[in-house]
Amino acid sequence: MKQLLVFVLFAGIFCWLMFSPIYKHVWVLRQALLQQEADYLLEIGASGRYGYIDGAMKADSRTRLATYGFQPGLLVYEVSSTTGQEGDDPSTPLPRGTGLRLVIRYPYEGLLNIDRLIGIEPPSPETRMAAAGMKMSEYVP
Repeated sequence: MKQLLVFVLFAGIFCWLMFSPIYKHVWVLRQALLQQEADYLLEIGASGRYGYIDGAMKADSRTRLATYGFQPGLLVYEVSSTTGQEGDDPSTPLPRGTGLRLVIRYPYEGLLNIDRLIGIEPPSPETRMAAAGMKMSEYVP
């Protein structure tokens, strides 16, 4: 009986040791892709041509991230500015020197559930990974 218990415990730890690095790698890769996308959107949105991040830019971003396996409907974009002005309105772009802030959030999607094998509680389903950034607008009317 003890041998069976040892085998079951060893099997759980062995599975965790084999597969946990893969899931952690996916987690790190998703975080890096979100940060890269946030940086790209800020670079485009804060340029002298735009001064905002509108719905079309967000839709293009969702499409780009979908090619990497993200579910577009689960991506949440939060655009704001340092002055409180809306940062996603093309009719009133942010003037030069105003900070454009972007946060992209995405759920973990049960990615770390394998940690339950060794007794670590994974993040709740409501918890989201996030990538954020801020860039000063270069738009001159």
